[in-house]
Amino acid sequence: MNRPVRFLKHNGLTLAFGTGFLLTLVGQAVAGHADFNNRLVADGMHPLSLPAYLTSSDFAVDVTENWQSEYLQFFLYVFATVWLLQRGSPESKELHKAGPESDKDQMVGAHAVGSSPRWAADTGWRQRVYARSLGLVMAFLFTWSWLAQSVAGAAAYNEEQLRGLQAPVSWGQYLGTADFWNRTLQNWQSELLAVASMAILSVFLRQRGSPESKPVGAAHTATGVEG
Repeated sequence: MNRPVRFLKHNGLTLAFGTGFLLTLVGQAVAGHADFNNRLVADGMHPLSLPAYLTSSDFAVDVTENWQSEYLQFFLYVFATVWLLQRGSPESKELHKAGPESDKDQMVGAHAVGSSPRWAADTGWRQRVYARSLGLVMAFLFTWSWLAQSVAGAAAYNEEQLRGLQAPVSWGQYLGTADFWNRTLQNWQSELLAVASMAILSVFLRQRGSPESKPVGAAHTATGVEG
């Protein structure tokens, strides 16, 4: 197997979903541009060019409000599954493994092996940071995208206010508006519902060959088993 083919095979999941992300982002930009201009024309205003729309607060808030809810889902899921369990779900650890587990189980410090990441073998702060690095990065990305959503949302909200001949609000005031929390909570509830549904449905349902499912013949009570 030559190197390019091997690279595609070994990174297919990331490449496929990354490509899908870019294609849907382009589709969102085109559809959002058309919808935004329809609203401008209905208000008796001149339409924007596509480049101008891509740098507008309207496009930015639509993108970032979706990003922050996705990163919230993964941030909560990564940290919550350390302690929270679901009997019979492959999305849960085995019932006796609640908590951060032992150094031996996690192969850190003196229990690290030759192929372990270098920071896993450290006994100081590097190991403590690396041991929580996935959750910390997800928390950072959630916080960053939520902040970006609030800034872009405030700008978009004020544009609507000015078009309606109403006074604009400050960023702090916008954080208390129904517009901000409506945008935020409608995304949060959908992400939390998706995680809860996956956790419980995977107890009883199967997808042959998927690591997100138990083996087809596994008992409903089998926990932490992947297919």
